[in-house]
Amino acid sequence: MPNMQVDVWLYGPLARYGGSDDNIFARVALPLPEAASMCDLLAALCMPTEERGITFINGSLSAMPGIQPDLDAALNDGDRVAFFHLKSMWPFQYRHDVAQLPQLRTALNEREGGALHSTYDK
Repeated sequence: MPNMQVDVWLYGPLARYGGSDDNIFARVALPLPEAASMCDLLAALCMPTEERGITFINGSLSAMPGIQPDLDAALNDGDRVAFFHLKSMWPFQYRHDVAQLPQLRTALNEREGGALHSTYDK
């Protein structure tokens, strides 16, 4: 039984999972059970996780192509989730720094070569 609602934005070809056929975007207010996770949200949308690229939960980067440590991330009533298609470019406003979920920061730090670098020291 749905106890909460998540505001979902789907960009590019992912808009079809929100009922749009314009290939631009779709916005869906999706009812979910309390204590739902990203995995539950993807299942409710019938969207394979491999089709999403850059993903944000409440403005914090939660996943990138090939790095999706957010599947178990808990969602709460009123959360906003944005899914960008694999061919979407990195949003300009995040070029100099981006908030990240702790799960993503850990996954990036464990990669060969270290974390994603959006700012550099001289």
